[in-house]
Formats: sequence, structure tokens, C-alpha cells
Amino acid sequence: MANDLTIHLVDDEESLRRSLTFLLVSAGFAVRAHSCAKAFLERLPLSGRSCLVTDLCMPHVDGIELLHRLRRFGMDVPAIVITGQGDIAAAVQAMKAGAFDFLEKPVREEALIAAINGAMAQGRHGSAVADCESVAARLRQLTDREHQVLSGVLDGLQNKMIAYHLGISSRTVEVHRANVMAKMGARNLAELMRLAMTIEAAAQSIETTRKAQAGDRSTYMRQF
Repeated sequence: MANDLTIHLVDDEESLRRSLTFLLVSAGFAVRAHSCAKAFLERLPLSGRSCLVTDLCMPHVDGIELLHRLRRFGMDVPAIVITGQGDIAAAVQAMKAGAFDFLEKPVREEALIAAINGAMAQGRHGSAVADCESVAARLRQLTDREHQVLSGVLDGLQNKMIAYHLGISSRTVEVHRANVMAKMGARNLAELMRLAMTIEAAAQSIETTRKAQAGDRSTYMRQF
């Protein structure tokens, strides 16, 4: 890892902040630790290459609000969110707010380093994680039921809630979910979210272009 990269670690829990700082420094990263989101925001704008690793649940300004503020400030900082176990709904919100990945506590060293490397690689190669046509082709492989399960997963629902809404068993949801992951080529929920957002971003871009072209045609016609 290049030594010009600084990891900004934001966590209100001192023991976790210290342990993650030690882990990252031992792995060769430069680290700046912040006790809260406000302390991190006061350091903006950042200089050099940076990656944000932030806890999700913090007082006053939580991880999701921090990501929203960075977006409003026009700060494109690759971000990784640390969540409590089973907090899938919040993790999905974090992905939608711009996080590259989320990791459940306790954080494993290899998972954190892989997430940082992945976030920085995405920053170098653009926001698209996969070719839209390729992702669309994978989506077309899903059955109707698998599409329904996928929608529930992307809404942050637990398997039991998806099962309740669809009127099927939790075990059946687990099978469909595993099929979705396999067909989409996603190793975890974060990858599945990134794939889905690739399609969503492309669809929004197409719709914006369509409306702009329609507006241009309307303006042209009014000239005659």
C-alpha cells in the first residue's frame, strides 16, 4: 500500500479506536483517529489520498449522517462503515449514502484491509463496479420469486420479514437468497448492493438524458 494514503478512523469508543489504529498502523497505513464525526469534519478539506473508516452508531452525528454531509460538501472520500452484528437495515442505508462497504463487529484484520484496498481501487477506476450490461444480464437470470427476495434484501429486511411479506418460509427465503447471490456473482451483501446501484444509477442517467432530449425537441418545435 502506498504510504501517501491516510486512513481517517472515526469512532466514539476509545478502546475500538485504539485497537483499529494499532491494526492499521501495523499493516503499514498512516492513520488519523477521530473521536466523533464533528472532529473529523473540522479537518476538511482533506489533503492527499484518504479513506474513511467510520462507526455507524455514534452520538450527535452518526455514520450515515456523516456520509450525507460529505456528499453535500462535494467530498468524494471512499468510505467503509462498521456496524453492529445483524444491523442490516442500517448497513443498507449506509451503502445508499455512499459507503463502499460495511463490516460487522468484531472487525477482522483481513476483511478491513481488503475493504480499504477495494474502496481505493474503486476510486481510481470510477464509481461503476461492473459493466451495466453484464449486471443486467445477471438480473435477467433471476426468477420472479428471486427478484422479490432481492427487493426485500435491498430494502434491508431480515429473512423472517421477507418470508412474512411473501407468505413463504424463512428457509425458502434463504434458498432464494443464496441463488440470488450466486447468479449475481456477489460474495456478500455489500457487493450485491453495489451491483444493484450500478443498474439504478444507469437507469437514472438514461431517464435524465431522455428528459433532456425531450426538452430540447420541445424547445426546437416552439421555434417554428
